[in-house]
Amino acid sequence: MPEAKKPEAEPEEIAAKTDKAAAAPADKELPDDETVPGGQSELTGLFVERPESTTVIKGKNVTFVAKVDSSDLLRKPNMKWLKGKWLDLGSKAGKHVQFKEAYDRNSKVYTYEMSIIKVVEGDAGGYRCEVTSKDKCDSCTFEVTVEAVQEEQPANILDAFKRSGDAGEDAGDLDFSALLKKREKKARDEPKEDVDVWEILKDAKPCDYEKIAFDYGITDLRGLLKRLKKMKKVEPKKSDAFLKKLEQCYSVDKGKRTQMHVELHDPNVQVKWLKNGVEIKPSAKYVFECVGNKRTLTINKCNLSDDAAYECVVGEEKSFTEVFVKEPPVTITKLLDDVHVVVGEKVEFECEVSEEGANVKWMKDGVELTKDGKIRIKKDGKKHTLVINEATIEDIGMYYVYTNGGESKGELEVEAKELEVLQSIADLSVKACEQAMFKCEVSDEKVVGKWFKDGVEVKPGNRIKMSHIGRIHKLTIDDVKPQDEGNYTFVPEGYALSLSAKLNFIEIKIEYVPRQDPPKIHLDTSSTGSKNTIVVVAGNKLRLDVEITGEPVPTVCWMKGDTVISEAEGRVRVETRTTLSSFVIEGAERPDEGQYSIIVTNPAGEDRAELTVKIVDVPNPPENVRCMGVGEDTATITWDPPKFDGGAPIKGYLMERKKQGSSRWTKLNFEVFESTTYEAKKMIEGVFYEMRVFAVNGIGISQPSGNSKPFMPIAPTSEPTRLTVEDVTDSTCALKWRPPERVGAGGVDGYIIEWCKEGEDNWVAANKEPVDKNTYRVKGLPTGEKLLFRVVAMNIAGRSPPCTMKQSVTIREIMEYPKIRLPRQLRTKFIRKVGEKINLVIPFQGKPRPVVNWLKDGEPLENKSVGIRTSDFDTILFIRSAERDHSGTYTLSVQIDNMQDKADIHIQIVDKPGPPINVMVTDVWGFNAALEWKPPKDTGNTDITGYTIQKADKKTQGWFTVYEHNRRPSCTASDLVMGNEYSFRVFSENICGLSDEVAFSKNTAIIGKTDLEYNKPAFKERDMSSSPKFTAPLVDRVVVAGYSTAISCAVRAYPKAKIVWMKNKMIIGEDPKFLMQNNQGVLTLNIRKPSQFDGGKYSCKAINDLGEDEVECRLEVRVLKEKKEGDEEKK
Repeated sequence: MPEAKKPEAEPEEIAAKTDKAAAAPADKELPDDETVPGGQSELTGLFVERPESTTVIKGKNVTFVAKVDSSDLLRKPNMKWLKGKWLDLGSKAGKHVQFKEAYDRNSKVYTYEMSIIKVVEGDAGGYRCEVTSKDKCDSCTFEVTVEAVQEEQPANILDAFKRSGDAGEDAGDLDFSALLKKREKKARDEPKEDVDVWEILKDAKPCDYEKIAFDYGITDLRGLLKRLKKMKKVEPKKSDAFLKKLEQCYSVDKGKRTQMHVELHDPNVQVKWLKNGVEIKPSAKYVFECVGNKRTLTINKCNLSDDAAYECVVGEEKSFTEVFVKEPPVTITKLLDDVHVVVGEKVEFECEVSEEGANVKWMKDGVELTKDGKIRIKKDGKKHTLVINEATIEDIGMYYVYTNGGESKGELEVEAKELEVLQSIADLSVKACEQAMFKCEVSDEKVVGKWFKDGVEVKPGNRIKMSHIGRIHKLTIDDVKPQDEGNYTFVPEGYALSLSAKLNFIEIKIEYVPRQDPPKIHLDTSSTGSKNTIVVVAGNKLRLDVEITGEPVPTVCWMKGDTVISEAEGRVRVETRTTLSSFVIEGAERPDEGQYSIIVTNPAGEDRAELTVKIVDVPNPPENVRCMGVGEDTATITWDPPKFDGGAPIKGYLMERKKQGSSRWTKLNFEVFESTTYEAKKMIEGVFYEMRVFAVNGIGISQPSGNSKPFMPIAPTSEPTRLTVEDVTDSTCALKWRPPERVGAGGVDGYIIEWCKEGEDNWVAANKEPVDKNTYRVKGLPTGEKLLFRVVAMNIAGRSPPCTMKQSVTIREIMEYPKIRLPRQLRTKFIRKVGEKINLVIPFQGKPRPVVNWLKDGEPLENKSVGIRTSDFDTILFIRSAERDHSGTYTLSVQIDNMQDKADIHIQIVDKPGPPINVMVTDVWGFNAALEWKPPKDTGNTDITGYTIQKADKKTQGWFTVYEHNRRPSCTASDLVMGNEYSFRVFSENICGLSDEVAFSKNTAIIGKTDLEYNKPAFKERDMSSSPKFTAPLVDRVVVAGYSTAISCAVRAYPKAKIVWMKNKMIIGEDPKFLMQNNQGVLTLNIRKPSQFDGGKYSCKAINDLGEDEVECRLEVRVLKEKKEGDEEKK
């Protein structure tokens, strides 16, 4: 597709730019899509190294290097080198411009190089390189300045007119400017006059331009011609199709809408819209409008993919334009806030940007943050969040978030977590052989610590035990001895904290007789509400402290049934002190429920107490949820209560429903519903639903029950309409009715017909199963009774309201005379061809049912090939394959007692006729011959409608028709050729067509010759000379890199034309990559294993002495993704 042209500036603007190019001010404003040469782009910063502006001497080589960091990219980036704003240098790849790329796997950096070989002055100007990868892009610009080499004037001035480049005499352009610069300036003694050279050039002839430039010292002839061309006002070529073409370019902001308009000469002509050469189909994004001769293309919600070249095609004419989509920079609308947390807490930095789906970069201390086990990065529309799980002291610092249009920062402060002492250790005074236990409780279960005695760490042994359960730390010393006395300290690891207490050893040497008191259990369960019953919620901790008195200290034993509960560490355990025994259950479970007993004994006696532990929990889910009935938008749901109520009474139930196949549940009640039957409302008729139920007690809500079977809210239909009587006999009554006016989603499964005697209300069902049809004959009715009838429609929802007949019907036979209702087509002769089917349906009437009889030609019908079927109201005569002997008069009679009606049906079976008889040539005169014959013996059981006559001469034996549909048994054949002998044949014809056999003439007709002289005209040789003309053009193609391809066309020319193949207007020489073939005017260019650099515009030119012609096409070479990934792995 041709590239869209860049809008040309006015001559004054060009001159102004030329004068100011050398010294542009530093604060000059640049367009949105350009940057200062050598400066950095304000996009996403993909470039690690950018090309720099340079100055190069003409004829030297120059290389530009760009490096791209791909560590954050999912795919290989796409690099484009452009000159100016639109010219893609990829299509210019060859000897003059070369490209190279490399990939470093360690650093994940792509290196792109562009080399210009033997720089010419035309290479000077601004360049731009763009890198894109999915939704990321970056670009930078640089400039090339070309300086000329000062050389001596060559001896032969014609050598300076050689073309630039290495492709021979046809390569490059004539470098006039270099020639003019090398000429020596003539010294002028006379003073210079102020002359407007441009006015002279406007009026001069083109052949004088070089002389005028030489006279006035203008060295840049090429620049002179360009400016002069723009100064001249050339009338644009009028288009045959377009009154107004597309603008040269359109600019639109991303997400906005743009419109392109053209006006046509012909308002009825069809147009095509193309994008990058591909036809656009109308859709919600691309809207085509046609108003009169105006055609409009509207592009909604433009994005970066819409930045492309567009064209409007009308027949062979095209109008080009280009759309530029401006992407606004992404700004940060909500800045980061400083965060202050404690060690172990979660940290969230949150910001909002101006555009959904934008990419942001999170950094800390100059290092980019990525997702790992600790750090998560979330995106939710415009909101971006950085999450740090379990913050530590190392996470303190300044955090930054960057977009291509702004940045924000927030500081994170992390404080060390303080440890709270819930219970400190206390001083102990113990006697010899007793047990000493230091106990403390801290706020963090994960904290560990060490025990010290007088500054020395305590090691566990046979007498010394250390334990850590949850938040409680214990140090237990059995059989205390005097050396155990001292200061004991507990130090938590990682905290500047210590808990200290003193152990005092008491030694008693006084002998006394101990007092003996019987043991006593002081059990207080008054707070539980029931005597000696303790209620615990499942999962909670139970700790029951029981005070015990007695002297000496009694022995305590806790039992559950017959099982003794040990004092070992565990979930269910007993903790015993001197006057206190504690029963502990960690995380109560349902098996812990039961009867417990405590027994205390000493030498003075024994005491016993019983208590009951009751574990309460959320109930089990309800069971057997089912639908008991449905309405138009309601359903009645019932269920069984849960088998286990959790130990607490069920307060009620919560219900939810959802549509079948959906995962979204809808609550039906927010207050508990006490009954086990619920009527769900506001449902959609015809939609399947599922229900589930939750049980609620004083502890909480149960798990959901199993889903009910799918059910559909549906309502019965309305009553049937227009119930009428169709027929009545002595014991039957035929009824008919119309379907209900409102059927609903359940449809109609059938109808039930009921009857009862007039004055009674005992309705009797006439049919057990519903009938599908809207008619039914009720049988077995009492003769002479007056009956009422009604009809009920049935569906999945049940019975509809009945449709009852308002008047009673007397069950009695109605007498009716027999009558044959002969169809109109049978009132005349019924004609059919042999082999066709005959199916005659003849209705009749009469009550009681008449007797039907068939006759053929007055005799009973006994032919087995003729079938007869008779019903209560019609009779059918059918013949599967008609024969000629089926022709005749068929008589149908219907009779009731002495009453009778008859009808005659005339059937005629016809066939093709036989051939005519005795065909003779009766006379020959001039160029005419007279024929006569006799009609055929077999006319096919019908009249002959005509004859077809054909002739054949003895030389060719080819038969030609002379007459068709000739009615008479004679004819005259005219316009016969002199000198030939003719024979004739005749076909007979009736309504079935021509006869299968033919009758040939018994004699022939000879047309005599006369003396005639034939003057042969002189032969004139035709001039075959023609200028080249392509009969088959080149076609645009898209090929895969690495696979050989070919493009072909066809040309017609005489004398034979010279063929020239070109790529991008450059002649393809003897390059082994290309093979040119010419086979009988079919021209083929074979390209061996093309690469991306072989893409471009190919043209073929044919030249001979009478003229020339040219065709062209565009070849695009694409690289497969799998191949790209394979190449990367090899690198």
